[in-house]
Amino acid sequence: MAQRSPLDLPEGDPFGPDNLPYGVFTTSDAPHLRKIGVRYGAHVLDAGAAAAVAASPHAELLGASSLNPLMAAGRPVWQAVRAELRDWLTNPAHRHAIEPLMHPLTTLALHLPIEVADYVDFFASEHHASNAGKIFRPDGDALTPNWKHMPIGYHGRAGTVLVSGSPIVRPHGQRLPPAEAPASPAPASAAPASAAPSASSSSSAPPRPVFGPSLRLDFEAEVAFVVGAPSPLNTPLPLAGFHDHVFGVCLLNDWSARDIQSWEYRPLGPFLGKSFATSLAAWITPLDALAAARTAPPARDVTPLPYLDDSAAEPGGFDLRIDVAVNGHTVSRPPFSAMYWTAAQQLAHLTVNGASLRTGDVFASGTVSGPRPDELGCLLELTWGGRDPLHLPDGPRTFLEDGDEVTLSAWAPGPDGVRIGMGEVTGHVVPAAS
Repeated sequence: MAQRSPLDLPEGDPFGPDNLPYGVFTTSDAPHLRKIGVRYGAHVLDAGAAAAVAASPHAELLGASSLNPLMAAGRPVWQAVRAELRDWLTNPAHRHAIEPLMHPLTTLALHLPIEVADYVDFFASEHHASNAGKIFRPDGDALTPNWKHMPIGYHGRAGTVLVSGSPIVRPHGQRLPPAEAPASPAPASAAPASAAPSASSSSSAPPRPVFGPSLRLDFEAEVAFVVGAPSPLNTPLPLAGFHDHVFGVCLLNDWSARDIQSWEYRPLGPFLGKSFATSLAAWITPLDALAAARTAPPARDVTPLPYLDDSAAEPGGFDLRIDVAVNGHTVSRPPFSAMYWTAAQQLAHLTVNGASLRTGDVFASGTVSGPRPDELGCLLELTWGGRDPLHLPDGPRTFLEDGDEVTLSAWAPGPDGVRIGMGEVTGHVVPAAS
């Protein structure tokens, strides 16, 4: 029986011609030569080699060692390159030249596909923010007064954004011992000190921290947006600027050490409890591949200020169906369509003060959670701050243990009923360094 060509995909393959996500790979015979690849089914096209064979005007961009030069080229070039790739992969006239440039995915090493410039993490799910508020402020308002007026966010650390599959070393830090710690850790964007419970409210003695490995390590299922075209300083972007500046979309896991975080976050917010590791997918899905997944965000009961008002804009949400698995066992299916603040609003807010964009900036949604108990995007919510353990096949969990592996995967509706697959994000927890 003749071997199936890598260009002949099974019907409905989620990595078909309507998807074409970008990544960066190396082969075993040239481990130091990074190349841009395009995933097609279970294979990867060497995009630079294909562009050279086809004498493409974009051969230099596709021959780079990261996606940044292509991303910086702007939307007209992104669309032209995408059209070329689709033609090379689907037009029988190119089959003879393209087939030898296809590599089995399982034989490749995948790398961080972009050079990350800045990293911003938002707090855009009303369900997540409300749950966190109920955990930490059971007698107060679930949402802080500013939450429905602007997308809340914080700046993370670009240097610790890691490609999917990288080990996650349990971080050290200051934390309160159990006798002095509050009942639950603090959320990523917690209330100001005046609205948050005090760890020492029941005692006149000030709390005294200890130093050691985090005991409350958590995952956060998120969606990230990757900036391509930069913007000048002191030039706020309107909602309509989203398409011109965002190159693509991918999954992201913003790992969190909840005990370190709960001790340090007041008054300035997340720092060492978040900056030790953030896992990014190896594949960036082009924004145009998700055109059929656009959807309206949930109804809002507070009218946003004009620069955030999207009532007359195109639907700003994305219908991404996320699956979160711990050690191969699905623990949650958060729906990205439930996010209150859209990525376009986040980008407009990020730049409204005049902050510029750089090629390779990454801004993430914050934890994605839905209204149902099986749609919560982190262990903080799934175990209600550690009160209600998850019962997995290999034993109960309140927070992550050494050896645990967390995998995020997702798909979105595409044209004509096709599914658009998102590159997965996996991280394996290893013991704290000695």
